[in-house]
Amino acid sequence: MSVALTSRTEGTVDDDLLNGYLPPANVFDEMFASPGVVRPHWQRFAEQIKQLGRDELTRRWEQAKRLIRENGVTYNVHGDPQGMDRPWELDAFPVLLPSSEWQALSDSLVQRARLLNLTLLDIYGSQHLMTEGILPPELVFANPGFLRSCHGWPVPKNCFLHLYAAHLARSSNGQWSVLADRTQAPSGAGYAVENRIVISRMMPQIYSNCEVQRIASFFLAVRETMSGLSPRSSTAPRIVLLSPGPKNPAYFEDAYLARYLGYTLV
Repeated sequence: MSVALTSRTEGTVDDDLLNGYLPPANVFDEMFASPGVVRPHWQRFAEQIKQLGRDELTRRWEQAKRLIRENGVTYNVHGDPQGMDRPWELDAFPVLLPSSEWQALSDSLVQRARLLNLTLLDIYGSQHLMTEGILPPELVFANPGFLRSCHGWPVPKNCFLHLYAAHLARSSNGQWSVLADRTQAPSGAGYAVENRIVISRMMPQIYSNCEVQRIASFFLAVRETMSGLSPRSSTAPRIVLLSPGPKNPAYFEDAYLARYLGYTLV
């Protein structure tokens, strides 16, 4: 969750609410710049959480967890003691980012996605990366995911990479790093929608006051992009969402996104 907040001076937060809170050593603390000192972009959120109080916050969090169970939000993990329908784990406190930091992060991820798409375009096209020794040929030709029969095939708008997701983490100095790229079956978008719904119901006033950046534009762009890639430009294309089925760990998300986007689940 990213937010655009008015900059403020750093302040302290209610000792009672966060009594006993000690951030781990050598770990970047998202909320506190130093012990008891809240970062500027967390200040508004912290003040309103303080106004709610511990008891009210606990009551609302129990309602939120009940909503997750009632909505059937699950993430299946094979061999998990809780079975194949383990409830989705959501933190009561979202991660807040100032708009400037999120913009820099977003621009970097867009650049990374473009690079990956251009790499695919080259692999299935001129293959300059391999002939010039930048990309080892054995890395490509020995990969079972490389479809030899598709080499040289044109694709609409030179778009090989339709969706992209990244696993992000912070180092102890606050710098962001990409731990993994998800291109074959990027997940997380459906859970992000459900997270927003749950948190906005749990803290509607706070959610509104913190000027949360909306994510509806992303899904609108997905629908427009998919429709634009169809060769049937004169008629409404039939778009389906492919899923491995109920045994897939993120099957809830597959079904959720299909309904949200208006696609047929296959």
